[in-house]
Amino acid sequence: MRAFDAPSAPWSPGHRGVDLELAVGARVVAAADGVVAFAGTVVDRPVVSVDHADGVRTTYEPVRPAVREGQRVAAGETIGHLEAGHCPVLRLTTCLHLGARTAPRTYVDPLRLLGADVVVRLLPEDMDLAG
Repeated sequence: MRAFDAPSAPWSPGHRGVDLELAVGARVVAAADGVVAFAGTVVDRPVVSVDHADGVRTTYEPVRPAVREGQRVAAGETIGHLEAGHCPVLRLTTCLHLGARTAPRTYVDPLRLLGADVVVRLLPEDMDLAG
């Protein structure tokens, strides 16, 4: 739904992850083996973060956690279920925001870490999807 857009500086605007279309209630799985670093609420949104052995931290939102902090998870294991609230209402869909970082302020494209061969098609902001 929306591609990674690296900020020019840590404080600059950007899109520090990717938005993947997914239905509300769908299970969300760990991208790789790791340890749950956080499972709770950030401001008004449920979030799960997983630390991986290679130093990458993946973050999934808005995800109702099915795991707890400190729990080991395997790649493909359910870590929670998608809730509504991330994609703009005009998109007429829901999505998972998947982020990845290698340091507290160094975000990377999570699709490249997964080795995913994905084509992201962006729609114009003003496109009328309702008809």
